Amino acid sequence: MSRLTSNQSLLVYDLLAPGSGVTAFSTTRMGGCSKGRYASFNCSPYCGDDPQAVKENMFLLCDMLPSIPIKWIIPHQIHGTEILCVDDAFLKLPQEERTKRLGGIDALITDKPGYCLCVSTADCIPVLLYDEKLKVVAVVHAGWRGTAARIVEKTVMQMCTRYGSSAENIVAAIGPGISLEAFEVGVEVYEAFLEAGFPMEKVARWYRPSARWHIDLWEANNWQLQQCGVLREHVEFSGVCTYLQCDDFFSARRLGIQSGRILSGIMLDI
Repeated sequence: MSRLTSNQSLLVYDLLAPGSGVTAFSTTRMGGCSKGRYASFNCSPYCGDDPQAVKENMFLLCDMLPSIPIKWIIPHQIHGTEILCVDDAFLKLPQEERTKRLGGIDALITDKPGYCLCVSTADCIPVLLYDEKLKVVAVVHAGWRGTAARIVEKTVMQMCTRYGSSAENIVAAIGPGISLEAFEVGVEVYEAFLEAGFPMEKVARWYRPSARWHIDLWEANNWQLQQCGVLREHVEFSGVCTYLQCDDFFSARRLGIQSGRILSGIMLDI
């Protein structure tokens, strides 16, 4: 069961709790210094916020996490399916080249302790993954395009092929994002999921009052995990709808694109 920390600034996950070998979290809107639509705890450097405010918020975030050196890996996402492995080859690159490589990345994987893999979301779905046996972590940005393109499934398969993970050893947290109730879509989105082979009876619903389809991104990503062999009891849902709870979590549909982002991160403890 996901729960807020005492200061209301972080959402943490039971399956990824302290003592499990990882540090994992999703930020809320509470406790930062950003202003306006970024108020107040925006930690994303890619959404137009004042860079100094983002820097101060990141310092605050570091203080909330275990007191160990944290090396942040935050990609510039594009709603695609590119996955980057944070390995020795990547870490040996100059900082400027690392930043360039992080452009266009929507999922990250590593087996290196101390590197916090992050994605930024505001209605899209963050998915955090942890291989408890081999100590491998991953984080995924799954908007509707990435979800329809099965980015979560591709990330799990990359963990298996690149790092030797077995799906039954992976635990997953599906973080704050827009819910079935709030995610009204056009027929082209419904058809994208249908053509991608999703079980539409599980991931879509027709709402008569609006005469529109709604898509369940939580279940669509959970279904991918099950297809890969992740055990049902190893999947935790935050249950937080960003659209309906936009006072506490950033929602681009409610606040506009020029607004703050939730930062979800996972890191192998040193």
